[in-house]
Amino acid sequence: MGSVKKLAGQTLWYGVPTIATRFLGYLLSIFLFRWYGPTVTADITQVYALIPFLNILFTYGLETAYFRFVQHTAEKKLFNTLSLSIISSSIVFSVLLLLFTEPLARFTSLEAKPEYFRWMVYILFFDTLSAIPFARLRHQERPRKYAFVKVMNIGLTVLLSFYFLRFCPLRYAQNPNDALLLFYNPSFGIGYYIVANAIASAISLLLLWEEWKALRIEFDAKLWKQVMQYAYPLIIVGFGGMINEMLSRLVYSHVLDLPLEEEKRQLGIFGASYKVAVLITMFIQVFKMAAEPFFFKQSTGDNAPRTYARVMKFFVIACSLMWLGIALGLPLITRMAYGENFAAYNEGSAIIPILAMASVFLGIYYNLSIWYKLTNKTWTGAWITLGGALVTVLLNVWWIPLFGYTGSAWATFICYAAMMLVSYRMGQRHYPVPYAWKKYTAYLLIAVGLYALQNWGINPFISSLWGKGLMAAALFAGYAVFMAKVEKKELVKLPLVGRFVARL
Repeated sequence: MGSVKKLAGQTLWYGVPTIATRFLGYLLSIFLFRWYGPTVTADITQVYALIPFLNILFTYGLETAYFRFVQHTAEKKLFNTLSLSIISSSIVFSVLLLLFTEPLARFTSLEAKPEYFRWMVYILFFDTLSAIPFARLRHQERPRKYAFVKVMNIGLTVLLSFYFLRFCPLRYAQNPNDALLLFYNPSFGIGYYIVANAIASAISLLLLWEEWKALRIEFDAKLWKQVMQYAYPLIIVGFGGMINEMLSRLVYSHVLDLPLEEEKRQLGIFGASYKVAVLITMFIQVFKMAAEPFFFKQSTGDNAPRTYARVMKFFVIACSLMWLGIALGLPLITRMAYGENFAAYNEGSAIIPILAMASVFLGIYYNLSIWYKLTNKTWTGAWITLGGALVTVLLNVWWIPLFGYTGSAWATFICYAAMMLVSYRMGQRHYPVPYAWKKYTAYLLIAVGLYALQNWGINPFISSLWGKGLMAAALFAGYAVFMAKVEKKELVKLPLVGRFVARL
């Protein structure tokens, strides 16, 4: 249990500041929906669907490979080799993207805003150069420095976004020649959200100067080849994962035969619904930051499989609570998120629970994927992800013309459920872990049942929004107490949480 407590402590260290930064970023994107209609935010949705795809290309699995190889390789030599590799490749990739901005912008439906594409490249460049230093901070268990840089990044993004998107337009209306508007161009509009992100990423890279100062010109070609043999299937895994997560938004306008304005409207609504559902993804990303180095370090222990099973149980408990909170609180969440544009965006709220549960399946899959990383069967992981990508492509092409973004949401759900089940079955053959899968399934089904009870059994008889909110809070509290009582023996041993559970 001590190792699980250690992971819980590390998750809290990474989690609190990371959740804070993610939440600030989430709130900022929500403000975009409050300030701009669906047709305007569609281009931003498109840009931020491209970034994860290209990020896979820019980092090509080196972060995960760092955690794998640092267990049996001189850390300085590994850091130098991987850093030199990623610096060189980032320069090449960035130059190529900038040279071919115009045709690539047309291909990605950004032909009207190619400048958005250029600023996106700058974000990718700066973020990629930060990747290995961040991995080193995680390996060295230095979450304070890690958190400081991350918080600074999102803090600057928020401040700069408010400056460009709120302060500057008001100031420009009063005095277009104001000195504070020296770099402001009103025609760039919502694109300043991308500019703010790029500036913040550049400053974050500067804040990692101490880590970069340790870099030496030392490139071990033999080590690099070994790393790439391990990592390049992870590129396929990454691309497949991003296809599953982002493809629907990238191809949406290509598979619909509607007027451009209507396509943009639907894409904007789809993007907003994804943003609300991503609340659960924030926890999964935080968990991955602490769990990935932890899993590799635990792999040499005798009780590693039992440890992984316990971690999975706590993960499913947390995810089921988060999913239920989002599903039950949806009427209030969407009201607060969309503000005066509620009527324009709310028609897509029905897909939010579907997308949120798909994220739960994806998180479970991430936990299960440790088996192929530990057994060096990364190609198997690649094939699982490619299978999921194929399902995503076929279902999106088939269902988007028939059902719009609802069809795409169900395609995402089915894809992640299939990947989760296949990975579990294969993992039990190659690296058996005693997962209590019946208990996990029961927890998730109870959460879905409570949501169904509220949505179809209670809400139709309550007209007040606050009345619905109180009933949702009561159902959520009942579920949380039920979970705490069932798992009391183990939960009391966890930091912070244990004190509250012990009182039940």
